[in-house]
Amino acid sequence: MSDIIVTKGVKRGFPVAGGETFWALKGLDLTIPEGALTILKGRSGSGKTTLMNILSALDLPTEGEVYLKDLDIAKLSESDREKIRRHRIGFIFQSVALIPVMTAYENVEFALRMAKYDGDRRKRAEECLKMVGLGSRLHHLPQELSGGEQQRVAIARAIAHKPKVIFADEPTAELDTNTGLQVIKIFKELTATEGITIVMTTHDTELMKLGDKVYQLEDGELVE
Repeated sequence: MSDIIVTKGVKRGFPVAGGETFWALKGLDLTIPEGALTILKGRSGSGKTTLMNILSALDLPTEGEVYLKDLDIAKLSESDREKIRRHRIGFIFQSVALIPVMTAYENVEFALRMAKYDGDRRKRAEECLKMVGLGSRLHHLPQELSGGEQQRVAIARAIAHKPKVIFADEPTAELDTNTGLQVIKIFKELTATEGITIVMTTHDTELMKLGDKVYQLEDGELVE
């Protein structure tokens, strides 16, 4: 299995009072395998969200290198990183952030328009919703769906433009255990059938067991 993301000596510092620097990340070297589910775990303040932001080209490291395949995204301009986020990366958030006046289908199709997807948007939107088990719920509004179904719409939206990597920040935090397990099952199926790489954060120790690779962060450092 090859690696799709590699970091070398990644540090992220933030200025604090008195001219000091708070180091949220302290020189991380890690690899994210392609087509697998990697889980980042750690308590609040451990640095995992800062790391996710850097891996997904939302933020830049203060020091170090971040490679997406052979491209050091830390050296790219903001406009080039925005293109990577639009075309090669997908996002799933703890709050599903669906547009409430749009149906499940319309939410996914709208995301395809925003990504300037040049294929058949209707076909792709329907295909992705069926992929996550919502083929019969295409025309339901978010408030007509359960929490688990809303998160599945968010997954369909994230994979619709065929990204290489999906970043999911606490995607099961607001779901019960069984529904959370269903979401992880979908993630595992997507890595196996679509070859998508998924990087997610979670506090749930049961879900951590299902990751292909697990990194634990503590005070900005990786721990065994």
